[in-house]
Amino acid sequence: MAERTVAVLAGGLSHERDISLRSGRRLSAALREEGLAVEEWDTDAGLLERLRSGSPDAAIVALHGGEGENGSVQTVLEMLGVPFVGTSSQGCRRAWDKPTAKAVLEKAGFATPDWVVLPHSTFRELGAQGVLDAMVERLGLPLILKPDQGGSALGMQVVRDAAELPAAMVNCFAYGDTVLAERFVDGVEVAVAVVERDGAAEALPAVEIVPESGIYDYTARYTAGLTDFFTPARLSDELAKAVGELAVAAHRELGLRDISRTDAMVSPDGTVQFLEVGLSPGLTETSTVPMAVEASGASLGAVFADLVDKAIKRAE
Repeated sequence: MAERTVAVLAGGLSHERDISLRSGRRLSAALREEGLAVEEWDTDAGLLERLRSGSPDAAIVALHGGEGENGSVQTVLEMLGVPFVGTSSQGCRRAWDKPTAKAVLEKAGFATPDWVVLPHSTFRELGAQGVLDAMVERLGLPLILKPDQGGSALGMQVVRDAAELPAAMVNCFAYGDTVLAERFVDGVEVAVAVVERDGAAEALPAVEIVPESGIYDYTARYTAGLTDFFTPARLSDELAKAVGELAVAAHRELGLRDISRTDAMVSPDGTVQFLEVGLSPGLTETSTVPMAVEASGASLGAVFADLVDKAIKRAE
């Protein structure tokens, strides 16, 4: 069999560029260990020409945020007929928007923290304080603010006092024009990776996340030593099964493909709450997907090499 050539697309211009580059480097090294010829490409103005002239057998979208997860790069790959690992452009558009994903999972019968979504223009036109007061009346305190789109917990704020809300909103709006305000849920935070194998979506062992600060924000995610991880998560067999079922359902209901990550919270009463999904999950040394892959008895390179084969056959 001829050596397969894979283009790992990483970097881009989103706020998550640095994390994407780290993911891309780790993935590329893992694929080379599996015998694949790997080229690491940034997503800039030269990408289309590289895709045309380089003619890779497949591409892997290792972009985080922005164009890499909202379906834009996927649309370009589809137009050029380049097989790629990851969710289709249509699935990306559905799942990239956090409120849409929450609504889809809620409709499917799964719990998710109560939420409201408000664009920046609403505060400007109706008066910020009145809107903030109504938000607190609806959701209570504490609550979580996050951009309605984006990853890596950029812009996420936990608000425990109403006096903190204005500043928190300003910080959140720095990462997007619309804010998702969500009722704070205490409990055990888990991340569950889903990989498609042999035609079926399979949940890998859940990773329990215990940040030193109590909040799994950007710093806690990507600074070694600031968060403890337990794989598999310290859950009963029943709850471990429930979080796995949620992750597989999210993968299916949102139309995701190949690999995804579902973030969830297990409340003290045992309720499993859906938070959001990662379409192009991080693969850095502190990311949860590689931990889950290792706990499943596989290697990162082998999993993605298999997904590359799957993408090529899918295109054929």
